[in-house]
Amino acid sequence: MSAAAFTLALGAAFVHAFWNLLLARARDPEAATAVALVAAVVVFAPVAAATWELDARVWPFLAATVVFEFVYFALLAAAYRRADLSFVYPISRGLAPVLVLLVGVVALGTGASGAQAAGVCLVGVGVLCVRGLEGPRHPAGAALALAIAVCIAAYTLIDAHGIRYASPIVYLELAMIPAGLGYVLGLLAFGGRSRIRLELRPASVLAGVFMFVAYALVLAALLRAPAASVAAVRETSVVIATALAAPVLGERVGRGRLAGAALVVAGIALLVL
Repeated sequence: MSAAAFTLALGAAFVHAFWNLLLARARDPEAATAVALVAAVVVFAPVAAATWELDARVWPFLAATVVFEFVYFALLAAAYRRADLSFVYPISRGLAPVLVLLVGVVALGTGASGAQAAGVCLVGVGVLCVRGLEGPRHPAGAALALAIAVCIAAYTLIDAHGIRYASPIVYLELAMIPAGLGYVLGLLAFGGRSRIRLELRPASVLAGVFMFVAYALVLAALLRAPAASVAAVRETSVVIATALAAPVLGERVGRGRLAGAALVVAGIALLVL
């Protein structure tokens, strides 16, 4: 993994943790997600137009990633309504790179070194330890987190190929327009107009801007490194989000989570070296 790809993926981790914290602390995460998606599409539309670069071969990949992006946002907002960020985020983000590696090796035949396999698995174990095994169980939250991990793994693998046929900003803009529109229309169909109006706040808009920036950084990293490595480095956002959850959301960070953070760092070291 090159230094440029590592820097892009790590930057995406910081930005990704930040926008998730903003949505998790919202009074209505589902409505806040709708505002964030619209803000992301509107703010970056001029940038996409100015950097337009598109090959017709991108459309099948865009069609597939739109489906998983839409489901991802719907599940994420629903999860944050039902469970803590420190429960949902580590499980979903931690299992995703493991799934990416398994699918890449078994279904796509991409191959992986022993160190890379160990690194991805170590990251997965580490982020679960960050969450900790103690405390009350959240069956609904756990099911949603697992489904989110599947979506993350799916669009990561799709984007790794689709990004070859468009610039990162254009690719992401074209993916988020239908996904965001579908999400907003779905919420409006269930009487969410007043809910969306109440979440028209700077924090929701800022979440949307950082949401787009995080994904753009990831797509740029995918141009320079394998999907499994990018996904694993990006998952350091679990440690970042968990650390910030204490002062921002009032959640506890114990020894188990600190040990998990150390395992994540060790996993990244294996991937990079």
